[in-house]
Amino acid sequence: MTDPRLERWLDLVLATPGMTAITDRDEAWAMLVEDALRGVEVARELDGPVVDVGSGNGSPGIVLAASLPGRQVTLLDSNKRKSAFLERIAAGFPNVEVVCSRVEEHDGRYGVAVAKALAPPAVALEWLLPLVREGGAAVLWLGPAEDHDALSRVASQLGGAPVEERNGLAVVRKIAPTPAGFPRRPGIARKRPLSSSQ
Repeated sequence: MTDPRLERWLDLVLATPGMTAITDRDEAWAMLVEDALRGVEVARELDGPVVDVGSGNGSPGIVLAASLPGRQVTLLDSNKRKSAFLERIAAGFPNVEVVCSRVEEHDGRYGVAVAKALAPPAVALEWLLPLVREGGAAVLWLGPAEDHDALSRVASQLGGAPVEERNGLAVVRKIAPTPAGFPRRPGIARKRPLSSSQ
């Protein structure tokens, strides 16, 4: 049975300008809820709190929070308007907290860091892996054409294992500390993405 909180959240996403370009409710359900559910099994296998980086409208973080009620889920977004929207949603989820700040300001206390449509994969990975403690993992929703070998080479520079493809997701387990200096200062990761040729 569908969690009624997800129905209400989706209605709010569709009713709030700037939260999604999707206008059809069935398509929104498929893209924002069903697609996010792909991450539940991976998150369930790992211990510790979950962080959704660049949470925006709340997908996939809200869906993970509904599916994993015993896990703390942080929705992290640097946009004040989106964070205010997320605060409204979080009121219905006792296991959700909203943090309005930049990803570069956080440390590695999470078991799982997830991101969907955040940035190019090498950039997203530089932001996610430093947030994860050893033994945890970064999980990225990627397109089918993504080069996993290139992403694995980037992961190795950040303390990550080679990419595991799981149900269309890229799962990068953290096997060593992320070197000092990562993530780099705000704006640098996007401007100068880590090279996959090293």
